[in-house]
Parts: sequence; C-alpha cells; structure tokens
Amino acid sequence: EAQLVESGGGLVQAGGSLRLSCTASGFSIDDYDIGWFRQAPGKEREGIGCISSIRDRTYYEEPAKGRFTISRDNAKKTVFLQINNLKPEDTGVYSCAADDAFGCGSYFLFAPNLDVRGQGTLVTVSS
Repeated sequence: EAQLVESGGGLVQAGGSLRLSCTASGFSIDDYDIGWFRQAPGKEREGIGCISSIRDRTYYEEPAKGRFTISRDNAKKTVFLQINNLKPEDTGVYSCAADDAFGCGSYFLFAPNLDVRGQGTLVTVSS
C-alpha cells in the first residue's frame, strides 16, 4: 500500500526553525511531484508549495515565498519542508501529498484528489 508519513513537527518558539519530513513507503517517489500543505486551526487546508520530479523544480504559493524551502532525497524516498523564522500563525497540521498527473504548480496544490496523501504532523509555534 502506498503511504506518506510526515514527521518533525512539535512545539517551537517564534523565530525558530523546523525541518519536516515526508517519507514514502510502498512506492517510489522518483516520478512523483510532492506537495506540502498546512491546515491551521479552524481553517481549510492550504497549499504551501511543491517539488517536481523533473530537475527538482519547486513552486511556492505567494505567502510561502522566502521562509519555506522544499527539497527531496529520492534515494531516501523523502521530501523535506524547511521552515525558518516561524511565526505563531504557522501553527497547524502540515501534510504532504504525491501525484504524477498534474505537474508541480498551483493546480497541483488545489487538486482535490491527489494519488497519495499523508495524515500530517502538528506544528505549534509559541509567541
């Protein structure tokens, strides 16, 4: 069974950094675009950005530009999300998803039914 499992969340102080991981099992991520998402308390899930299977090209939604960085290690079947200068409004459940049909971009982040989606990891930023 194809699965994605996120890890690396926790409680951090504002101004700190975190690196989240999204690790695949049951399939190879080599040919998949992988996206990161965040769902803040009481809000809908929003897309942060994605990384393409082609030349590791990345795309970020406008609010994520500058503090968020997505990278991948195909050999480890893992995609990373580095978040710097964390703010209390970054609090939420961070999840990842994989698909090979849409290409990495805004459409991917808004697509309703991506192939594989993880359950998420909770990040809490204290002020």
